[in-house]
Amino acid sequence: QVQLVESGGGLVKAGGSLRLSCAVSGVTFSSYSMAWFRRAPGKEREFVAAISRGSESTRYADSAEGRFTISRDNAKNTVYLQMANLKPEDTAVYYCAAGFLTMPSERSYGYWGQGTQVTVSS
Repeated sequence: QVQLVESGGGLVKAGGSLRLSCAVSGVTFSSYSMAWFRRAPGKEREFVAAISRGSESTRYADSAEGRFTISRDNAKNTVYLQMANLKPEDTAVYYCAAGFLTMPSERSYGYWGQGTQVTVSS
């Protein structure tokens, strides 16, 4: 059974930092590209960041570039999203996803976690 379990969300003030984690089981983690998406209240889910299987390449949404860093530890079957200088508009449910391509499209990912809430207060 494939499981992606996010953690690390919470309430933080604007300008603060959070690190999200996503623990993956039930698949060969190192065979998958990993990504983070988010859904803000009343909006569609959107791409945040992605990382290739061996961390050779990363991709970021414009909104995340320079503030967020995606990384992975294949020995721990875990992907991370380090978020800095958070803004109220970063408030969303954050989802991790696993797929075979390091792409910004949801259709590239076949496995999804349940999400973790990030709330940024002004």
